[in-house]
Amino acid sequence: MSDILLQGERAFVSVLTSWKVRSPLCLLIAAALLLSAVLIRGAGPLAVGPISITVSDMEQSVAFYTNVLTFRKIADRDLHNPAMDKLFGLFGARVHVVKLRLGDEELELMEFRNFPGRPVPIDSQSNDQWFQHIAIVVNDMDAAVRRLEAHRVKPTSVAAQKLPDWNPNAGGIRAFYFRDPDNHNLEVIYFPPGKGDPRWQTVRTGTGQSPFLGIDHTAIVVTDTDRSLRFYRDTLGFRVAGESRNWGIEQEYLNHIEGARLRITGLRAGSGPGIEFLEYEKPNPGRPFPNDTRPSDIVHWQIGVRFSQLGPVAAALSGNRSRWISIDVVTLPQSLPWSGEAVLLRDPDGHALLVNSPKGDL
Repeated sequence: MSDILLQGERAFVSVLTSWKVRSPLCLLIAAALLLSAVLIRGAGPLAVGPISITVSDMEQSVAFYTNVLTFRKIADRDLHNPAMDKLFGLFGARVHVVKLRLGDEELELMEFRNFPGRPVPIDSQSNDQWFQHIAIVVNDMDAAVRRLEAHRVKPTSVAAQKLPDWNPNAGGIRAFYFRDPDNHNLEVIYFPPGKGDPRWQTVRTGTGQSPFLGIDHTAIVVTDTDRSLRFYRDTLGFRVAGESRNWGIEQEYLNHIEGARLRITGLRAGSGPGIEFLEYEKPNPGRPFPNDTRPSDIVHWQIGVRFSQLGPVAAALSGNRSRWISIDVVTLPQSLPWSGEAVLLRDPDGHALLVNSPKGDL
């Protein structure tokens, strides 16, 4: 209970210090946000997932993820519904959705058939504020990189990197950045014993001869870790699972950013992949997230975050409706993959979250 009150106090102080006028109305709103934050923190997010990305050519993307990375297709649907129009803020959208699975985790591919999207900028860098990736755990980094190279993937990293042993939280981890056919960033990562989620030490067999095991987390560039913690931890109720500061030539070669120095913070919900903040302390974060980005643009990712009740979450987030992509909280029918109550919105840096509950509670 003391932890819950601490999170509520943080939310309350954050609201008060963000307003210059301490009017009774402001105090009333602040108290309501505090109560919502406490209720959310008490329950916390049930799960993260699925993680979704917008693609330009579904056939091409499915072939890449299934043939190269050995995901398995588990659903394939062509959807249109008035509720989806409100969810995505796109009237009359027809969306082809394919759900893939690797291990216990799911990835959704979305192609907006009648809303051609803008491509990911070809000169995207790892410190641009729209940067996001999923980290795919492997049991053999050398075998994984050989497989990627055999399929002629586009690398971002200079080569697979082993983080130095002087780093107590990240030493011994091996990683490699690359891109899918639409220029989305991806990572393969190997955790040595004692590092990462303990379950990766027991899940050591991929699909067939594949070295790919599952999705550990999705990483997002943030401009201010403390601000992002106020949103994800203090408002949404995520727990901090780990922190690290990474620098050196290995990190520079991994991200392909000269002089990179990162503050990294890992968050977890009740289950599912984690969310990892990447704050570039050096050099400064790159280009900002375009304000006019739509879900149909290929740069769009969305992180599914499931709660038992959406009411307290919606109340806590209602103070900044300008960050909402959805027209309002939407009730989605069982015929859609995201059934229940849902709202699509952006975090302080522009990354999209599909916040939902499995059944209506508003």
